[in-house]
Amino acid sequence: QVQLVESGGDLVQPGGSLRLSCAASGIIFSFYNMGWYRQGPGKQRELVARITTGGNINYADSVKGRFTISRDNAKNTVYLEMNSLKPEDTGVYYCHATRTTRGGSLDYWGQGTQVTVSS
Repeated sequence: QVQLVESGGDLVQPGGSLRLSCAASGIIFSFYNMGWYRQGPGKQRELVARITTGGNINYADSVKGRFTISRDNAKNTVYLEMNSLKPEDTGVYYCHATRTTRGGSLDYWGQGTQVTVSS
């Protein structure tokens, strides 16, 4: 049974920081590209950051220079360090794991963790 469990969401003031974690089980973590997505109020889910099995990283333009994604394959965990948070960063943050196989792609999602940026 595959599980992605996010943690670290909270209420934080503008300019503050948070660190999200996503612990994976039931998969060979090092085989999967990992990503963080978010869904703000009334908005579609969007990619925030992703890190490949080889360590290549992409960020949404809106978070470049403020957020850092990293992974620890020994701990089966991916992190999202978020600094200089803005109210528009508010949303539910989801962890995503994906890999391509001969039969197609495998995709798994976590249940999400709430991040609220407000004074």
